Amino acid sequence: MEKAIKLKVRKELSGQEQQNIIKLKGSLISKGYTEIIHILDQDDDFHINSFETTPESKNEVQEFIKAFITRENLTDTITLFK
Repeated sequence: MEKAIKLKVRKELSGQEQQNIIKLKGSLISKGYTEIIHILDQDDDFHINSFETTPESKNEVQEFIKAFITRENLTDTITLFK
């Protein structure tokens, strides 16, 4: 089973969106889902943020991210790759 989680993040962000993305990444690390998040350029508009987690926690992490995106109204800012 693939254990990598990938997020597509828009590069141009408002101050609040940027703060929420940082909050999401901090939460992923503080909850112990990962220790490091890698950031790569996809194109002029998006970054790809990726990290590895355990196969046992992958579904839990994905649900946490989906809930965070919905709660913080980031649906146009960040997308969870399957």
